[in-house]
Amino acid sequence: MEKGKKRRREEEEEEIEAKNSDADHSLSLGKNLSFSDTLMALRIMRAQFPQIDKVAIQPFILQSQLYSSVKDRTQVDRELEIEHVVKRIEKRKQGDLEVFKWFKVHVIESKLESSIEHQELCSLLSLGGRVKDEHISLLINAGLITRQLIDPTMYWFAIPNIGSILKGLSQGRKELLSLLNRRRYREMMLAALEKKRLRFSPLDMRFHLRDLIGSGHLKTAHTPTGMVVRVSKE
Repeated sequence: MEKGKKRRREEEEEEIEAKNSDADHSLSLGKNLSFSDTLMALRIMRAQFPQIDKVAIQPFILQSQLYSSVKDRTQVDRELEIEHVVKRIEKRKQGDLEVFKWFKVHVIESKLESSIEHQELCSLLSLGGRVKDEHISLLINAGLITRQLIDPTMYWFAIPNIGSILKGLSQGRKELLSLLNRRRYREMMLAALEKKRLRFSPLDMRFHLRDLIGSGHLKTAHTPTGMVVRVSKE
């Protein structure tokens, strides 16, 4: 009984906090949740990508985060990485950098799937110039593609240095869903939820909210007191 009263009191306090919040509305997810202009959505999401200590990773955007506003969303994460990779390789003074331009223009912009077969990759790259084995090795070493274990003639498209973030991404999803599932009605005011900190993810609450709303695990609703985030019915 006391536990139930405490939970209701916490919810009431959070609702009051959401009403009276004087936070910067330009950063509020409620003001930047959906966009009619795709480029604006990409710019804002990239600018809002959280700073992660001890991990050198360029901002990336998940397919789910742009679900409602980007038709060609499966290629977004990969496009954001190309320029950074080229700069990194240049510092190491590795040759044949033209392959990165070929990869961006002829592969990324025409291939929407998450994987590609070796012959198709070479065929698309050859639209830019003569393809050598060294070119494929350079793309692998740069972390833009990885060989599939089951079929070595197939490659996954990848994001450099993403490995250290994936565990936190998965744990953050579970933690946020668990937090809401413990609430009465499995919902919470967005303004109050945004201020919560996740313990098991290096990514911030806003990042995970966009991800779970876009993937359909969460949904939003406008109420007289502000936007509410709810767990979608199973």
